[in-house]
Amino acid sequence: MARVECWRADILESVHPFSAVVARGDDVLGRIGPAWHTTMRSAAKPFQLTTSLDVLGADRADTSGVSSGELAIGTASHSAELAHLARVRAVMQRYGVTESMLRCGAHAPVHTASADAVLRQGGQFTDIHNNCSGKHTFMVAACLSQGWPMDYRPATHPLQRRILGQITTLAGEGPRLGVDGCGVPTFGLSLVAMTRAWSALARAMVEAPRSNLGRVGAALAAEPYLVSGTDRLEPALLAIAREPIAAKIGAEGLFCMALPHRRVGMVVKIHSGHSDALAVAVLHALVTLIPGAIEPPQAWPWAEVANVVGRVVGRRVVG
Repeated sequence: MARVECWRADILESVHPFSAVVARGDDVLGRIGPAWHTTMRSAAKPFQLTTSLDVLGADRADTSGVSSGELAIGTASHSAELAHLARVRAVMQRYGVTESMLRCGAHAPVHTASADAVLRQGGQFTDIHNNCSGKHTFMVAACLSQGWPMDYRPATHPLQRRILGQITTLAGEGPRLGVDGCGVPTFGLSLVAMTRAWSALARAMVEAPRSNLGRVGAALAAEPYLVSGTDRLEPALLAIAREPIAAKIGAEGLFCMALPHRRVGMVVKIHSGHSDALAVAVLHALVTLIPGAIEPPQAWPWAEVANVVGRVVGRRVVG
């Protein structure tokens, strides 16, 4: 079984098995590790955002003028740095959304320096600092446009039913439902089904670039920093890409990609959910299953095990 091994000097400290799948539509082109079923978590955000945009467009709201950066923040698991908060506020202003309407919950910014800055200024963490606040802003906007109930989180809500329908169609598989960290439904699917959905995103980027799905995919590929943040995996991956890649982390060791030039989707899942092991597995899976998509880096930060003062004391490798 493929696994990421964490070594501290010559001591094997932990082992993290993983699976990966690459597919074009229904055709599985390659795989590593066993079949796996898991939750999409934040890797569902491109499809959740697309549904919100479809609802807004159905009400003749102007979605064509939404910028690439605003689309990116709608898919983001952002670090709540100043640039991220500015984009969320821009979407709020566009659609008349206030922060009090968000139901994602408050947590500290993922970016430690940004969290420290809020505390130094005597501020408090609010819903806008939640890494999902962009997605939730678009969900609120969709509800406002239709006069739907403003608690948009239940699976029975009209917006969530539409999101479920889209994911079922694109994945070719009816998902099991759970509750995500931000309170909205999350979707349990096989990795093959997730990859099928991300392959559909890749195709839309090329075959229907003006569609909401195609525009969302293009934003993911163009704005990896807004999708994530400083020292995060998406910007690091796109920096070594030889071709466009729309990439999105989920949670608990999930990472999804769409490669439009090849019309393929790819999903990588660390069975243990370990985030540093995920970055090592993603690099290995891309090099192994999609040769030529990236320029293998001389150094990969997540491959190093460092102590508290930054001294490298070990390594993570695929065993």
